[in-house]
Amino acid sequence: MDGIRMHELISDLFPICRSITGDGVRESLAIIGSEIPLKITEIPSGTNVLDWEVPDEWNISEAYIKDSNGRKIIDFQDCNLHVVNYSVPVRAKMPLSQLKKHIFTLPDQPDVIPYRTTYYDRTWGFCMRHADLLNMNDDEYEVVIESSLENGSMTIAECIKIGTTDKEIVISSHICHPSMANDNLSGIAVAVELAKAVLKRKTNYTYRFLFMPGTIGSIAWLSLNEKKTEKIKGGFILSGVGDGGNVHYKKSRKGDSLIDNAFLQVLSKKENARILDFSPYGYDERQFCSPGFNLPVGCFTRSVFSTYPEYHTSADNTSFVTPDSLEDSFKICLAVIDHLEKAPTYINLNPKGEPQLGKRGLYKAMNDQSLDNKQMQLALLWILNLSDGNNSLFTISEKSKLEYRLLVKAADLLEQHNLLKLA
Repeated sequence: MDGIRMHELISDLFPICRSITGDGVRESLAIIGSEIPLKITEIPSGTNVLDWEVPDEWNISEAYIKDSNGRKIIDFQDCNLHVVNYSVPVRAKMPLSQLKKHIFTLPDQPDVIPYRTTYYDRTWGFCMRHADLLNMNDDEYEVVIESSLENGSMTIAECIKIGTTDKEIVISSHICHPSMANDNLSGIAVAVELAKAVLKRKTNYTYRFLFMPGTIGSIAWLSLNEKKTEKIKGGFILSGVGDGGNVHYKKSRKGDSLIDNAFLQVLSKKENARILDFSPYGYDERQFCSPGFNLPVGCFTRSVFSTYPEYHTSADNTSFVTPDSLEDSFKICLAVIDHLEKAPTYINLNPKGEPQLGKRGLYKAMNDQSLDNKQMQLALLWILNLSDGNNSLFTISEKSKLEYRLLVKAADLLEQHNLLKLA
């Protein structure tokens, strides 16, 4: 079962402490690379990427808080969420009143550990269960974070399946979170399984699977690969696809692109699926859809980020994601790929006004009122009107209520008369 295999990959990756840079990312990519072929790119610290700069590389080996009796209150080795991600090194003793300024908890969820980061601020902190904080006494505590922030690099990876054309579909997952199974690893696991599937096939599109840290990773990739973006015909971000919630697809900024219409077509048959309009808040679709690029990239999730209590906490563990949900998410995404591959998409070569069909022998006399003639004329007009490179024949069939076989025949006629070409 694909779902079990994906869950096993999540379990293998779960213990690793990842961040936007560092050895945890490389260790994770080595595991992924044993499943699918990866091209690894190291981007040096200090590299200017659009309006950003690749930060120093962060690594961590140990962190804890000890009371005056030498008892560890929290230990990084027990849970890597205990340390605020990207904390600077610290070794000090301080009273609880001072230490509390560096401790983060969730009072309304006292038994879980929150996930916090400090990527671009040089500071430090710990995360812990609020219930444990309440049990701490007014004592002097030993505070240790053995971390490093040094000139290094940020690691990103790609798996590329070359198609019969160089038109690309991009599927991206962020790889920067530490031990969180749904918001991070579920997207990676489904992406790996999708890559395995397309690598076995002959495809029309070229598929580019990206594994990158959130925000800074996609910004860096876009900055270094701007020329390649001209070939991107669609794509989607994968995250949060392993929980039991209903599926959601967030449209690209364009709203009616090829990928948007493919997801709409597939999810129209899925009970309780929800389609969301684009907003500039979310995952890396907001970078691909930024106005200077405006690429047709949406986002596929189950429960939407920040809307479930396990989000960005230690409760987002391997028990929170299930093989059945992973399997379901995989099948939906594979159906979208099948839709893209099987449903041709065309471009009208005479899009200004309606081309004169009569002089090309494509418009029969008005006195021919047979049903077949009327249907064919409608098919020709629908295809000409919607063939802008974004609507597949499946989508046109759905919108026009005309049979798919009829549209294929009409498209062939229009191609023969140089009024249509494949997008």
